Amino acid sequence: MQMACEEREDFAELLAGLSPEQWEQPSLCEHWRVRDVVAHVLSFEELNRWEVVRRFVKGGLLTNRINAIGVAEYARRTPEQLTELMRASIPPRGFTTGFGGMIALVDGMIHQQDIRRPLGISRVIPPQRLQRVLKLAPRAPALRGAWRARGVRLVATDVDWTHGKGPEVSGPGEALLMAMAARPDALNQLAGAGKEILARRICP
Repeated sequence: MQMACEEREDFAELLAGLSPEQWEQPSLCEHWRVRDVVAHVLSFEELNRWEVVRRFVKGGLLTNRINAIGVAEYARRTPEQLTELMRASIPPRGFTTGFGGMIALVDGMIHQQDIRRPLGISRVIPPQRLQRVLKLAPRAPALRGAWRARGVRLVATDVDWTHGKGPEVSGPGEALLMAMAARPDALNQLAGAGKEILARRICP
């Protein structure tokens, strides 16, 4: 949970520095602007347990539809309102506190990079925090990292982390995380005999 709070603090700092134009730029998430990504990250923070259940039912228990409902509602807020809500959500609240804050930590780190990468805003993720997310990512249900990385061995070159067996795929830990999250943008930072296999899983 402490790491989730730190990730949210970093996220809020990023948002506070974005220009109005940057809020409207495309993110790495298909069809989502930066504004939409932020709306998604925050779309469960103000819901109680029963409101979460109602949203899941309204979305037909389909992840894309559930997410679309939250984005449609929260993307109407101004950048200032979304930034303030991010600050107010340190520590995370409601649904994202699940698994001891794991949901907020993993989701927050990946989606922060979904914004930073296309905007060209670099970041050095604290190594301990990155290692923790890398350990969680393969078995996070919504991420399906282990499924995408099956049959290859992922090796981080900047932190102490490996996963799996098979032909090697190596690169920065952040790029490996984004590859497990099916972001093709990360592939150009990776190398190794298993890269083509991983790429097919990300870009079928």
